[in-house]
Amino acid sequence: MPEQNSPLEPAEGDPFGPHNLPYGVFSTADEPARRRLGVRIGDQVLDAGAAARALGSPYEKLLAQPSLGPLMAAGRTAWRDVRRALTAWVTVPAHRKDVEPLLHPLGSVTMHLPYEVADYVDFYASEHHATNVGRIFRPDGLALPVNWKHLPIGYHGRAGTVVVSGTEVARPSGQRKAPADPAPVFGPSVKLDIEAEVGFVVGTPSVQGSAVELASFRDHVFGLSLLNDWSARDIQAWEYVPLGPFLGKSFATSVSAWVTPLEALDAARIAPPARTERLLPYLDDTDEEEPGGLDLRLSIALNGQVISEPPFSTMYWTAAQQLTHMTVNGASLRTGDLFASGTVSGPDRAGYGSLLELTWNGTEPLELPGGKRTFLEDGDEVTMTAWAPGPDGTRVGLGEVTGRIV
Repeated sequence: MPEQNSPLEPAEGDPFGPHNLPYGVFSTADEPARRRLGVRIGDQVLDAGAAARALGSPYEKLLAQPSLGPLMAAGRTAWRDVRRALTAWVTVPAHRKDVEPLLHPLGSVTMHLPYEVADYVDFYASEHHATNVGRIFRPDGLALPVNWKHLPIGYHGRAGTVVVSGTEVARPSGQRKAPADPAPVFGPSVKLDIEAEVGFVVGTPSVQGSAVELASFRDHVFGLSLLNDWSARDIQAWEYVPLGPFLGKSFATSVSAWVTPLEALDAARIAPPARTERLLPYLDDTDEEEPGGLDLRLSIALNGQVISEPPFSTMYWTAAQQLTHMTVNGASLRTGDLFASGTVSGPDRAGYGSLLELTWNGTEPLELPGGKRTFLEDGDEVTMTAWAPGPDGTRVGLGEVTGRIV
């Protein structure tokens, strides 16, 4: 009989091969209360703590944890060294007899939120999205606010309602008032929307009163995940003047169960779009050694039907600029801080990252196999996936983020 391939050898072209190795937290059916740090390889999850123990690794204390927090807090040198060790564990044939028994099929485990979210900030970094929103809501005014190209606009969200992929999302209720209505009413949102985003996770804290410079981005940010910023557009439209998003956003934010290390995306680094305004020195990335953009290819499916493929490469503001701006006033970072890119939208409808844009605020419904859609209906399921160019022609997959409206 021909020798069977090892489960440590994913199929050729698998976006979750040894060049990727994202982190997550899982439990098994026989020990549902015991959470463990795992690393994804193909369609398997490696118990990272158990592997460190079996191989006598000095990183056992960081990996034998129920959360990604201790590893994230350990800093960039530890992140690099642990990643090198994990790569060896899953690729060196001599380790197979120790490592293979510690693998769990992905479909047999339950995934959990991989870290405790300390703070949550959401930005507004896509020029195409911001312009579309302006055209929809301010048809006779400026599409972009006058400050938009001078600073990354953002708001503070609610860390306690960030949930892991697969968690059902209850339709939110709140006040809403259409322009022609004589008074506001209270009830469930009738304009429930999605926003395809990328979330960046902070590992190393910073000191309050000190800003994080652009060049220090990699010293603080551990990795990234796909993120869905669910949005109740009718609640948001009534409440957000003059202070911005509140209840229309805070009811739920979904993130992938997998955190992709920044180092896995080195081959996806690209220059951001050309800036059309001169930036203040603290945001000027012209002379930075490493380009701040990322070539991520997102895909949005509604009830299994792909409705858009937003390109992250078009994002005007980079994650490094967002981090710097977020701390320029002296605000400190904590391990587990999550900041999101804002809706990822391309220059045309095929790449719009929200139903608000795809249906032009409900005036141009989507034609889907299950019927027309403007905004989300109860029972609708949204799944976002993404990939990026990897080393030597590979693809780096980002873990999906899924949610169903109930």
